Amino acid sequence: MKYTSLICLLALSVACSTATEEYQEEQPVSLADSVAAYEKRAEAVSLLGDTLYTMELPRERKMKYDSALWVAQKNYDQDPQDLDNIIWLGRRLAYLGRYQEAIEVYTRGLEYHPDAPELLRHRGHRYISTRQFDKAVDDLERSAVLVKASPMKKEPNGIPIPLPPDDRPTTLQFNVYYHLGLAYYLRGDYGKAAQAYEQCLNFSQTDDEIAATADWLYMSYRRLGEDEVAEETLGMIKEEMDIRENEGYFERLLMYKGMMDPQQLLQVDEDIPLADRDLTMATEGYGVGNFYIVNGKEADGVKILEDIVEGRHWAAFGYIAAEADLARMKNEENQP
Repeated sequence: MKYTSLICLLALSVACSTATEEYQEEQPVSLADSVAAYEKRAEAVSLLGDTLYTMELPRERKMKYDSALWVAQKNYDQDPQDLDNIIWLGRRLAYLGRYQEAIEVYTRGLEYHPDAPELLRHRGHRYISTRQFDKAVDDLERSAVLVKASPMKKEPNGIPIPLPPDDRPTTLQFNVYYHLGLAYYLRGDYGKAAQAYEQCLNFSQTDDEIAATADWLYMSYRRLGEDEVAEETLGMIKEEMDIRENEGYFERLLMYKGMMDPQQLLQVDEDIPLADRDLTMATEGYGVGNFYIVNGKEADGVKILEDIVEGRHWAAFGYIAAEADLARMKNEENQP
């Protein structure tokens, strides 16, 4: 939920409930405790001037996330200098929408591991979530330098919980360049975004990764007016690709290729849980809105962007991109 008045961000704390002697890693947080523990936290100020608060999660999902955080906090308390413990505590906090606390965890971790590309990659991601794009670029550029000569390192997914048995992890290298390209894109540095996504393609090993990278790369080239290069990017996209996670990006790419009608992407499946419909709209809708804008239908595109930012999934990349575009347009209108 958003409020237009600005307020000071709440004081940060990464303290969670202390485990009891009887605690075991498999022990879930009780439903009552999970619901009672929910509170709204001011996490960021949007590019349009709204205060952004921690989004309430469906209670069963929050139970799982709370339980996973409990384990991460326990491990961290036992060894707060261990790199994996730092990473997972930050990630578990972020999955609950506690981005400022996650950033603080990564920042403290960098005091112990100043050259850890993993911490810079994750903190850069959460700087994006909290609309701190310049800081995100600084972290992710530095991380990119550090991973340049490093061997490929797997980066396991953290959600959903539990992970499906056929889960396909990404890599640190992919995520560094993917988020670096996004940070540039959100700043309006489309040339640098395209360069980062070209690099990201070198680390895109699955069809899901190829689809996600190609989508942002296509949009970056379209924003640059490099329409022919953008069309060449679509050559790697085939209808029979094995897409398991990034269906939204894949459908956007099929739309760019003329294989799907834009209106199809705006029809949200009613079988999707209510809590996830805004997320789907942000992902699918931003592709459609941007497609309209770069094809000369700005009024139609802007309307879709405005619909996206009326939703509640303000940390979704499509939401942030819609917000950034609207803020940029507003600034241009106010220029003398």
